[in-house]
Amino acid sequence: MPRSNRPRGGRSAGDSDDEDFDLSRVLYGSMRTESKRDGQWNVQPVSATSAAKDNSCPGCGLEISPGTPHVVAWRADGLMGEADDIAARRHWHSHCWKIK
Repeated sequence: MPRSNRPRGGRSAGDSDDEDFDLSRVLYGSMRTESKRDGQWNVQPVSATSAAKDNSCPGCGLEISPGTPHVVAWRADGLMGEADDIAARRHWHSHCWKIK
């Protein structure tokens, strides 16, 4: 009889992957907060498949073409509120963001 590679025993109710499933994280990636010289920043990676528009990188001034993985960053500690911070978000080349 062939050997089965399936784990033996049932899964307990606490092992459900559905509890850890976050739709926004799957769709948009994992947002993190980073500390730079000028304050706290929310940073969210954009995959190559999600990058659909031309953007200009504020770090180098060059174009980020569609299909190029990059990051989107906005202030996490802005004074005017979260809505203004999100409206002022910018797309950066990953390397440009690292050396900012």
